[in-house]
Amino acid sequence: MAETFLFYDIETSGLSRSLDQILEFAAIRTDDGLRELERVRISVRLRPDVIPSPAALLVHRLRPARLSAGMGEYEAMRAIHALLTRPQTWSLGYNSIGFDDEFLRFSFYRNLLAPYEHQSARGCRRLDLFPVTLLYWLQGSELLSWPHPEGRLSLRLEDLARENALSEDRAHDALGDAAACLALARRLARNPALWRWALAAFDPAVDAQRMERLPVAFRSARGEHRLALLLSGEWGTRSGFLAPVLGIGFSEPYPRQSLWLRLDRPPGGPEEEEGGLKAGAWVTRKRLGEPGILLPPEERFLERLGKERRGLLEEHLAWLAAHPEAFVALIERHRGFRYPPVPDLDPDAGLYQNGFLPRSDEALCRAFHEAPWEERLARLGRFSSPQARLLARRLIFRNFPEGLPPELAREAEEHRRSIARGLPARDHTGRTRRTPNEALAEIERLERETKTDAEGRGLLDELRREIRIRWGKELASAAPDPYPASGR
Repeated sequence: MAETFLFYDIETSGLSRSLDQILEFAAIRTDDGLRELERVRISVRLRPDVIPSPAALLVHRLRPARLSAGMGEYEAMRAIHALLTRPQTWSLGYNSIGFDDEFLRFSFYRNLLAPYEHQSARGCRRLDLFPVTLLYWLQGSELLSWPHPEGRLSLRLEDLARENALSEDRAHDALGDAAACLALARRLARNPALWRWALAAFDPAVDAQRMERLPVAFRSARGEHRLALLLSGEWGTRSGFLAPVLGIGFSEPYPRQSLWLRLDRPPGGPEEEEGGLKAGAWVTRKRLGEPGILLPPEERFLERLGKERRGLLEEHLAWLAAHPEAFVALIERHRGFRYPPVPDLDPDAGLYQNGFLPRSDEALCRAFHEAPWEERLARLGRFSSPQARLLARRLIFRNFPEGLPPELAREAEEHRRSIARGLPARDHTGRTRRTPNEALAEIERLERETKTDAEGRGLLDELRREIRIRWGKELASAAPDPYPASGR
């Protein structure tokens, strides 16, 4: 079966990839020649336990009334999962691996769908057009006009689309952004050699082979250390998105993460160590087949660093070679680093901290999806892990609130009360769950501090009313509403 590309975009209720939700998913499937095969748009109904971010709604302009329509999250995620896991599907968006893909992963997880199946099963793969576009910019490609709004380079999709007439749709419309991604890919594919090389960077096996071909700068007691230039949006425009890095091996707790020591920053600051090397801020982690893109330290790339940064590179390499014991201590510290557990982690955000479900529960998840509705309730107690049982119960009371057994109805009610009261519940980064009163306070702040147009002001007012309608009972029982309706 030939590969197909699935260009997709999502609009969400906020920025928390594990506690917010997808509100709209749109995709365009093409063949491997980028000829369109199908278009899909899925609107997702707002879950009863999610409070949208007012700032997010100002960006994508989805009306609060629209949030009551569409598919339930469970059925929507099953449909999206099927699209992304169709054999030989290469799914891609713009800056998608860092945001959209992680959003999908947590959405699949809390709906008992395999969260990583779209990455490698049945010939599937993930790509990201943002680092590919960075590579074309670095190479000085004339296939695109590079936008400079306000005199500064911008590689935002909406600016690229406007500058190059890639799409006539409004920015932050999911289908419009997917169409802009496809148009961008067609433009980049006009350089077929660079296009193929860039896409191959997202194949973990190819990425590993390229890493092994990088030149060895020197050896320590912990092995060979290869020199590269790492192209990444993380570095920003001031660094030209490029930084010289030295490989220091792979993480021991997370063996797919390669570790790279950045070598072009000046010494100084409270974290300074002997020789001017900082321990924490200088090491970046890169998973095989994911951004950024490792480039060989050829002169055409090194000259992008400028004289000062090249001097720092040479200074740090010399210091490392002259202080092998300190270098080995730094390597061991970072190779052994383990992310600390997040306190008060919400079960929806447990994918990384709690790990995979037991294999027996994975099989039960597949049976759960295929069972008739009336049988799903009976299957709740069959999961062996408390994690799977809780996710399954939440799935049911969020998506099928009618006719719940008394026990599940009480659990759903208590879950909503805990959100309204602001009881500790954190996402995978440690960010707390948004509460109704926090959203109301954010609306007040946005109305005071930002220049919002008439449509935006109407949208914020609609959202205020919607929150009070949806959460009035819980707000009344949790605390007095500090934002009374009078005068609104």
